[in-house]
Amino acid sequence: MLPHAASTRYQCECPVSTASLLSVHRLTKAQARRIAVRAQLLDAPRPIELLRVVERLTLLQIDPTASIAPSADLVAWSRLGSSYRPDHLKRALEQDRTLFELDALVRPMSDLGLYLAGAADWPSYDKQRAWLRDNDRFRRDILDLLESSGPLSSRDIPDTCLLPWASTGWTNNRNVTQMLEFLMMRGEVALAGRVRRERLWDLAERVYPPDVAIPSVDEAERRKNERRLASLGIARQKTRVTPMEPVAVGEAGAPAVVEGVKGEWRVDPAALGDDFEGRTALLSPFDRLVHDRVRALELFDFEYTLEMYKPAAMRRWGYFALPILHNDRLVGKVDAAADRKASVLRVNAIHEDVKLTRAMTRAVRDELEDLASWLGLAAVEPA
Repeated sequence: MLPHAASTRYQCECPVSTASLLSVHRLTKAQARRIAVRAQLLDAPRPIELLRVVERLTLLQIDPTASIAPSADLVAWSRLGSSYRPDHLKRALEQDRTLFELDALVRPMSDLGLYLAGAADWPSYDKQRAWLRDNDRFRRDILDLLESSGPLSSRDIPDTCLLPWASTGWTNNRNVTQMLEFLMMRGEVALAGRVRRERLWDLAERVYPPDVAIPSVDEAERRKNERRLASLGIARQKTRVTPMEPVAVGEAGAPAVVEGVKGEWRVDPAALGDDFEGRTALLSPFDRLVHDRVRALELFDFEYTLEMYKPAAMRRWGYFALPILHNDRLVGKVDAAADRKASVLRVNAIHEDVKLTRAMTRAVRDELEDLASWLGLAAVEPA
């Protein structure tokens, strides 16, 4: 059990209001880490269903980097093990429709209403609203074509825009793609599937179920914060803005303080007081356990940076280094890559944040063997 995790009066200099003192949970770092690991389904035993995993995590991030495997597949494998196959994700998205993809994130269809709340008022920026308004004929052309011929890829859709999209980035003059992205965020079109990496677009009414309950924007935000906290276990009420998905949880859950860490946290009350049985896991660099680098440093004493965008000479841990979880500690990184031509998983280095014991080393090697087998590779080639 997690001792001393019950509500308690906490005498300290932490910025906690007088009204909330009696309900503040006092946690050790080990307790906070175990809450986080358990919330992310990285304890033992493993879950057995992909839908259960995505419902708990709230998302899988789509990233095409395949130095080892795409991140969404790696995250699913790290929870489910070798019983998971990438075609399970494809079937859930394209046939069963139990999951949907929105803005490069896969989410459970049961959460769809939370992300359609306020969609009709999107976008909020004047430049984007003006471009959408000036190209309303272009918008209707796309919707008419999808109605008669969808699903279609973006290259199958003519560019009839009146005013091209201007950008200093890669989206400059990519008018069809930009309009499709806008219409996706507005809930007018949806991703119906993929052919390899190419997205197929269709009317949202053909992809999404007809009886979606859409709450108010405020209610949706409250529920998203609650869902996010349940997936993280423990998080900050407010924190820096992060790409793709926030890491702050607002007023969800209950206040908590963590021994040796400044400031107040929010903790999911349902995560308190459970037994903990750990295991060893290799994580995607995009895994939600390590995605918030500040939280990973504060709770796990784990420093990590994704180095795929750095020149090789400036990398400390590797192009796509996999964080190593052992029980409730992040203990290192594995610099590895899948050499599919040679049918080997090449392990360039194992970077130890703490000295690995023989048992820990053996557990990491077992995970590498399982990863290679799951990838269909014949062997692990050690450093």
